[in-house]
Amino acid sequence: MLHGLLKREGLVKNKKRTYRLYTEQGLQVRTKKRKKLTRPRVVMDAPTAVNQRWSMDFVSDQLASGRRFRVLNIVDDFSREVVGQLVSVSISGQQVARFLSQIIEIRARPDSIVCDNGTEFTSKAMFFWSKTTGVRLSFIQPGKPTQNAFVESLNGKFRNECLNQHWFRTLDEARYDIEQWQRHYNEERPHSSLNYLPPAEYAKQVA
Repeated sequence: MLHGLLKREGLVKNKKRTYRLYTEQGLQVRTKKRKKLTRPRVVMDAPTAVNQRWSMDFVSDQLASGRRFRVLNIVDDFSREVVGQLVSVSISGQQVARFLSQIIEIRARPDSIVCDNGTEFTSKAMFFWSKTTGVRLSFIQPGKPTQNAFVESLNGKFRNECLNQHWFRTLDEARYDIEQWQRHYNEERPHSSLNYLPPAEYAKQVA
């Protein structure tokens, strides 16, 4: 990912130079290899266009005061764009439905949204929102987060690159920093699964 960023800025051309600079600066981050578990997987058809399928899930963190807050992450499974991030102390099903409606006013309506069986997503508000908009809610099997792999991957990057890098004094400060991260992620950060293009740029190329 670092090589992709440096290459886009014209600072390096090959990975060997990037690696040499990386090690000279003492930036080695060793990833522990996890033991692979053999699990039966539910096959999910891959989306073939932008706004065909989104995924959503919650991430929790806390302010410097210790007060907890939540972030609803929504990602386009095809372009890997962060479609939206709702930041609040508590988020109800009604707030989720309202936030999704606001996003749809800006960009096209997805055919379906993958989510877990949390009370916010299985609420009456979300049931009627789905009926009204025609967006199908695809619930994963309980205890199977791997069936929501796209947003789970995003959650990991978001925590490592944003939440773990900041102390938020207020909720407004958290919203600002998260908004800046979303812009960087969509428009500047190269994504390995998109041939090291940022998600927004990839979405324009395939439109």
